[in-house]
Amino acid sequence: MCGIVGFTDSGLSAKQQEYVLNKMLTRINYRGPDETGLYIQPDCAMGNVRLSIVDLSSGQQPLCNQDGTMWIAYNGEVYNHIELREQLIKRGHRFRTSCDTEVVLHMFEEYGPDCLNQLNGQFAFSIWNEKTQTLFIARDRFGIRPLFYRQVNNQLVYASEIKCLFEHPQVDKRVNYCGLKESLIFWAPLCPNTFFDGVKELPPGHYMIYNKGQCTVHPYWKHQYAGKKFAGTIHEAAEELYGLLKSSVDLRLRADVQVAAYLSGGLDSSVTTALVKEVQPNVLNTFSIGFDELAFDESDYQNEVAAFFNTNHKSISCNNSDIAKWLTKAVYHAEAPLLRTSPIPMMLLSSLVRENNIKVVLTGEGADEMLGGYNIFKETIIRNFWARQPQSKYRPLLLKKLYPYIPQLATASPMVLKMFFGYQLDQTNSPIYSHMLRWRNGQQLASLLSEGISNELNGYDPVANLAEELAGETSGYSLLEKAQLIESRLFMSGYLLSSQGDRVAMANSVEGRYPFLDHRVAEFCASLPDHYKLNGLNEKVLLKVMMKDQLPQSVIKRPKQAYRAPVAQSLLNDKALLDEFVSPYALKDSGLFNPRKIEALLTKLNRSNISEQDNMALIGVLSSQILHKQFISAYQEIDERNLLKGDIKNKQIVIR
Repeated sequence: MCGIVGFTDSGLSAKQQEYVLNKMLTRINYRGPDETGLYIQPDCAMGNVRLSIVDLSSGQQPLCNQDGTMWIAYNGEVYNHIELREQLIKRGHRFRTSCDTEVVLHMFEEYGPDCLNQLNGQFAFSIWNEKTQTLFIARDRFGIRPLFYRQVNNQLVYASEIKCLFEHPQVDKRVNYCGLKESLIFWAPLCPNTFFDGVKELPPGHYMIYNKGQCTVHPYWKHQYAGKKFAGTIHEAAEELYGLLKSSVDLRLRADVQVAAYLSGGLDSSVTTALVKEVQPNVLNTFSIGFDELAFDESDYQNEVAAFFNTNHKSISCNNSDIAKWLTKAVYHAEAPLLRTSPIPMMLLSSLVRENNIKVVLTGEGADEMLGGYNIFKETIIRNFWARQPQSKYRPLLLKKLYPYIPQLATASPMVLKMFFGYQLDQTNSPIYSHMLRWRNGQQLASLLSEGISNELNGYDPVANLAEELAGETSGYSLLEKAQLIESRLFMSGYLLSSQGDRVAMANSVEGRYPFLDHRVAEFCASLPDHYKLNGLNEKVLLKVMMKDQLPQSVIKRPKQAYRAPVAQSLLNDKALLDEFVSPYALKDSGLFNPRKIEALLTKLNRSNISEQDNMALIGVLSSQILHKQFISAYQEIDERNLLKGDIKNKQIVIR
């Protein structure tokens, strides 16, 4: 895994280009602490910091093709590179290294953009063609690896992380008010928007072609549910899914370094662990995070699964003070507002992995999205069932089973449940029916924005826009499929794989790999009938059938427990943190939020029972304020003594 940066048509001298590349790469040296490399020519400059995982001795980047006319800067892993290499050799290609980077370059040389359909992996890369003076940039299907860009005066500046872009002399730093509002509603900006004005994210499953100041973005893959449906029995489906997942795990164990696994104690990570042990029966290192607060802790289940598979297990515990202590660092790496504190424990967990000299971990992300695991899917089905008899006193009581961790719902009456869950109950045909309630709560958070920003936004309604955008695409989808599409396309890509995934793992130079997000697995799961995924209130039915004899029954039968971390109390106890970022002075400095409303929020948090909505409001406001200070009002320039220069043991510079 690596980090990449680059820019075109800068008008800078070679020495100036080298200086800017060094500044950009210095911001993300944690993404690639092993090596660094630069490629410089008048119309294009690119750089790379490398976390060496495949072909440790060679594969240094940027890397060129046989005749030196194409150059690649690459971040990621293409797991089927061995098979693709053999295919290319038969077509006359010759290789100098054993790394997958060179395979990707030759695949592009042979097939052009169509090569992306043959790559099985997680990646973001750029290829410069010296002959045509064309830059090609691409990102993997689900957006596991990040890639951002900014167009300025016919120049293109791009990088694995936004902070790198700000080291280019033509890129300024301003808040994108649309991206901020979207973050408060959807938990992440709507791609290609970001928190920063003018900075865009290359969407998952897309590529870009840049030539002579013109950029065009094209899709090559889309997660969808419109294809042919699986017609076999559930046991036949279980057999096919098992084969696909086993193949996916086998591919993701390809590395020249040790590979470990995260073990949460839930079904998804237990399945991943079981498959790893089957493919490679040798000793497996597993890692988990626990919490001092029992409401969040799953340590007993983690230890049970670790003992069941006889793994070499290590764990770390997170307490309330850790949440406040590491919040600013998590926000710095996420580069987006946070509506949950969950990225912080994941950052601590990846730190434990790195302390044990491991660079790669397999995780269970994607299983909930692909196989119907989230409570919001059950909530959608219950609300639809309730909508058939909206006056029923009993149907809304089913909702109590979904959120035992929300105290206000545990003893709620049908009337209270109707007030909480009855929002637009009858709009069952809406493409966003499943998420209407969640996003209404998000819109209430957006009402905390300052009057100036509200005026600038001029009634901008991202929920209505999204509903209109999805209406045509989801025609013929079931309620569950619509909900799954939203979760995988918005929440998973924008938040789960980013703020809670790549960004906090790579902060500690650790690469996550996701067997459930192999595109073959995703496409198969999309073909399944709903009742193979969610049957009544029983989630991930197919996965449980598939693993019924291979996991402890306690794991198979335990109800879904959402991964959560402490919020309000851990932050409210840190007066210094609140004074720095949400004091009247700090709020006035950023201009993001209404000081009067924030004061009322803090008063409420300190005086009454804290709701989930209050928790999200606090972390959303606080993280946005932190972002503003880190990247705009008090942006820290790089100490020139820390630039990536001769102190890097493996560095190459190619100037043409």
